[in-house]
Amino acid sequence: MAKKEEYLRKPDWLKIKLNTNENYTGLKKMMRENNLHTVCEEAKCPNIHECWAVRRTATFMILGDVCTRACRFCAVKTGLPNELDLKEPERVADSVALMNLKHAVITAVARDDLRDGGANVFAETVRAVRRKNPFTSIEVLPSDMGGVEENLKILMDARPDILNHNIETVKRLTPRVRARAKYDRSLEFLRRAKEMQPDIPTKSSLMIGLGETKEEIIETMDDLRANNVDIMTIGQYLQPSKKHLKVIKYYTPEEFAELREIAMSKGFSHCEAGPLVRSSYHADEQVNAATKARQAQA
Repeated sequence: MAKKEEYLRKPDWLKIKLNTNENYTGLKKMMRENNLHTVCEEAKCPNIHECWAVRRTATFMILGDVCTRACRFCAVKTGLPNELDLKEPERVADSVALMNLKHAVITAVARDDLRDGGANVFAETVRAVRRKNPFTSIEVLPSDMGGVEENLKILMDARPDILNHNIETVKRLTPRVRARAKYDRSLEFLRRAKEMQPDIPTKSSLMIGLGETKEEIIETMDDLRANNVDIMTIGQYLQPSKKHLKVIKYYTPEEFAELREIAMSKGFSHCEAGPLVRSSYHADEQVNAATKARQAQA
C-alpha cells in the first residue's frame, strides 16, 4: 500500500478571520457585473478583505483569466487564452472610480501567444485609469513579456507610478517553480525598466518556504539591489492545491522581521515581510515610501 503523502500543518499565525461585510460583497458583485477579474480572487489572496474593504486597494488581472504558463506555485488557470478584449481598459478604469480606490494594481496573465506580450493593452489600461482617476496611484505587475525590450518600453512610456515584476523564488529553484521564466531575465527586465524611466520605482517579490536557504534569500536581495530595485516584499508560499508544489517550511513572524531588517540594510526604500504578505500587500504605503526616498535623494 502506498504511503500517504505528508503535508506540513499550517501554524497559528497563518490563520485569518474572514470579514465578508457588505462593502466587500458589493465590490465582488460589481466585478462580476463588469466581467472583470482580480488576482486577489484568482490567486486566493488571504488579504482580499482588508485590501478591498478597508485600504481601498485592489489588483486587477487583465488580458483574460487564462495564463499561457503553468507555474507550479500559481492557482491561476492555464491553457489557451481567449481573444483580447479591447474594451477592458475602460472597464477597469470605471471600476477603479466606482471602488474609489487610492491605489490600483494592474497585473495580467502571461500572454506568450501575443507578439507584444500584452504590452499595448497594459499601457492603454494605465492611461485609461489615469484619465478617469487622476488621484489614484497606479502600479503595474507584468510578466517578463518574453524579455523583449520594446514590449517593456511600451509599458514604461505609459508612466505607471510603480513597475513591479516578481522574481518569485531564488535562482536555484527557478527552473522547478516558474514555467518559462528565467531568473536572470527577470533581473534584466527590472534593470531595463529603471534605465528607461529612472524616476519610477521598481519592485519585486519573493515567496519563501519552497526549500531555499537563508543565504539564497540574501543573495536574491543582493541581486535585486544590484539591478536598482527599490522595493521588496517577502511572503510565505502557501500551496493552492495538492497539484502544486508542497510547502517545505513555514517561516515564523520573527524570521520575517529579521529578513525585513536585512533587506532594509541593503538599501531598499521599503520592504514588506510577513507570513501573509503578498506582492501587492500595503502597496499604497510602498508608493509613499518610494516617493519619500526619491525626494530625499534629490
